[in-house]
Amino acid sequence: MKLSSFLSLARFGLSTIWFQKKSPILATVIVTDKCNLQCKHCAVNNLTGILYPYIQLRREMEQLYAMGIRILFFCGGETFLWQDGGKTLRDLVIAAKEIGFLLVNVVTNGSFPIDLPEADLILLSLDGNRELHNQIRGDTYDTILKNIRNASSDNICLYMAVNRINQGAIRAVCQTAKDTPHVRAVSFNFHTPYPGTEALALSREEKAACCSTITQMIREGAPVFNLKGAFPYLIDGSFPTPCHQCVVMENGRLSTCGRCIAIPGLCEKCGYFFVAEYTLLFSGNLRIIAEMLCTYLKYL
Repeated sequence: MKLSSFLSLARFGLSTIWFQKKSPILATVIVTDKCNLQCKHCAVNNLTGILYPYIQLRREMEQLYAMGIRILFFCGGETFLWQDGGKTLRDLVIAAKEIGFLLVNVVTNGSFPIDLPEADLILLSLDGNRELHNQIRGDTYDTILKNIRNASSDNICLYMAVNRINQGAIRAVCQTAKDTPHVRAVSFNFHTPYPGTEALALSREEKAACCSTITQMIREGAPVFNLKGAFPYLIDGSFPTPCHQCVVMENGRLSTCGRCIAIPGLCEKCGYFFVAEYTLLFSGNLRIIAEMLCTYLKYL
């Protein structure tokens, strides 16, 4: 991360904590809900199959920047499916940089070739060892690992959604992150039980066991892009929601925190680690502040 970007984000954080502000700093733009996979835990893919036009997405980015957003994520569906009149995902990332966003990140299922050095971070879904990942996402594990090895830049962060199926594979994914070229780190979430996927949600005891494994992997030197100080809050579901510093833009509709907020009762079952981390950060939790400084400067 550039020093100027770090200082700008630090100023926002200090101002938010000191004045208890609710201004957003991070936004996710949904470029499409179209996806080439049918993952067992996903309830938001292929609802419309629309690839939103470049001019619309550009306008949404400009709106978000004017709101003070400085960290941007592109998400789907599958982001690498997006195109419009010869423009591709790379054009969106370049446009976001030109607008002035300090960090521009992309979320992908990793089943397409990864040639996007302009992105600060590519969050790539890997949901276990070969057997468990393929059980959740179809026969894609080997393709994904091949695409990672052939990637054009070292800007990949593995992204695992932990559920009842793959909870025993945390160590395997950490080891893959540690051993695979072009991978900087691994980031975890617990499954958030969207309607139709409730059976995959972890119990409190299962979450505690998972956090214990992640903590042990951190001690063993695994490059984990999560904050241990947030684990007790994630286990108990006791972190404040929603996160007012994060928003989602989908087809012109702006949602605070994420798409979960529109579904009654789902916000209280949130499993997104970054939501816990950000809400605790901006409430002034000193341990989280210290851990985030060390982690973000190490992996961004």
